[in-house]
Amino acid sequence: MPELTSKQIRERFLNFFQKRGHAVIPSASLVPENDPSVLFNSAGMQPLMPYLLGKEHPRGARLVNSQKCVRTQDIDEVGDNTHDTFFEMLGNWSLGDYWKDDAIKWSYEFLTSKEDGLGLDSARLYITVFGGSDKIQRDLESVEIWKSLGIPEHRIYFKNSKSNWWSIGLNSPAGPSTEMFYDLSGTLGDANQETFEKAEEEQRVVEIWNDVFMMYWQENGEVVSELPKRNVDTGAGLERVVMAVQGKNNIFETDLFLPLIRVIEESSNIENQRAVRIVADHIRTAVFLIADGVLPSNREQGYILRRLLRRAQYYFNNKLGGSVTLSVFAQSIIDTYKDTEYKFDSKVIEKVITDEEAKFRTSLLLGLKQFEKFSRGNISGIDAFTLFSTYGFPIEMTEELAREKKISTDIDGFQQEFKKHQELSRAGAEQKFKK
Repeated sequence: MPELTSKQIRERFLNFFQKRGHAVIPSASLVPENDPSVLFNSAGMQPLMPYLLGKEHPRGARLVNSQKCVRTQDIDEVGDNTHDTFFEMLGNWSLGDYWKDDAIKWSYEFLTSKEDGLGLDSARLYITVFGGSDKIQRDLESVEIWKSLGIPEHRIYFKNSKSNWWSIGLNSPAGPSTEMFYDLSGTLGDANQETFEKAEEEQRVVEIWNDVFMMYWQENGEVVSELPKRNVDTGAGLERVVMAVQGKNNIFETDLFLPLIRVIEESSNIENQRAVRIVADHIRTAVFLIADGVLPSNREQGYILRRLLRRAQYYFNNKLGGSVTLSVFAQSIIDTYKDTEYKFDSKVIEKVITDEEAKFRTSLLLGLKQFEKFSRGNISGIDAFTLFSTYGFPIEMTEELAREKKISTDIDGFQQEFKKHQELSRAGAEQKFKK
C-alpha cells in the first residue's frame, strides 16, 4: 500500500476506533489541570484518571484520542533511534466495557489491516505478555488470544513485572500488559526470547503498542484489591508507529522530524548526527510547551522548558557550529502540524525562544565566573549541579570546560544531586491516587 503520512496514520487510528463505537476526545494540555503533583501529562491515560477509577465519562465508556505527552526522564537517551521528550500517544480506552479479547484483536487488526489500518507485516510482529508474580498469575489468556490471531507461540514471550506490569506509582491502578514489537529491518525471523531481547536492546525491534488491562489497585507497590471496573488502557507512540510504517530505522527520518532536521543541518557548520537530533527534539518540545502556556523559569514546568532550550542552544552552538537564533526553527515545527487540532502562535513562540537565548548568554557569563572559582580543583557533584541549576549549564558543557582545564567532573555526584532534586520535585506525586 502507498506510504502513509503521519497525519494519515493519526486520522486512520481515530477513524478505526470511532467506527467501533469510540468517542473521539481532544488532547488535553501538556500541563495537567488542577494537579500540581505532576509537571506534565506523560501518558494518554493521565487526564482520564478519574474515569479509570470509576467516574462516568460524559462521552461514554469507549474513548479514543491522540494525547500530547512530555517525558524528560530519558533525556540523556535522546539522540538514539527512538527516544524523544515530546510525543503523541495514540490511545483507546474501555471504561468497564470490552476486555482483553476485543482490545488485542483491534490492536492487531489496526496494525495489519490494509483496508482500515496500517498494513504492517504480521510476520514482523513480536509479542510480550505478563509472566506472573507472587500474587498475580501469568497472563495465559492473552497468549491464547494472540495465538488465535495467527501469532506463533514461539514469538510470544513472557516478561517480568518490570516490563509487562503497568502502574503510575506505588499507589495507583495497576494491571498486566501485552506489548507489540515490530522488526524494523525484517531480518529477525523466528527468534527465541534471548535473541529477541538482544534485538530490542539494539533497537532493531521496537515497541509500537501496549495494551494494559487495569483491574487492580496497589498500595506501596503491592496489589491490595481489584478495581470496581475492569478497564483497558492502550497506547501507541505515534512517532514509533510512523517509523515502522514509513520503513525507517529511527524516528528522526520520518515526516514528523525530517523537515526540521534538514533546516537544522542547513544552519550548521559541523556534521554531528546526535547533536542535530537533540536540537530537533528539544526545540520541538519547547514549541509545544510554549503553545500550551509554559514560559521559561526556575520552577516546575518553566524549569524544564528552560533546561531544554539551553541544552538545545549549547548543542547547536558548541557541537554544530550554528549561530542563528533557535527561533528560526519554530516555523518548520508549526508547519508539520498544520491541519491538526494543535494550535500555535508563531510570534509568541519565537519571542519566548529569542528572549530565553538572550538570558542564557547573560547567565553564561556569570556561570563562567563561578566555574573559574570551582575549577581551582576538580569539579564536585555539588559544584556541577550548582552550575546546572543556578546558571543553566548543561552537564555536557561543564564536562567540556573541565576537560579543557585538564580537571575532572564528578558525574556520579552530579547525578546523585540531580536525583535528589527530582525526588523533591515529585514529593507529592505519590499522593495523587490515594483513596
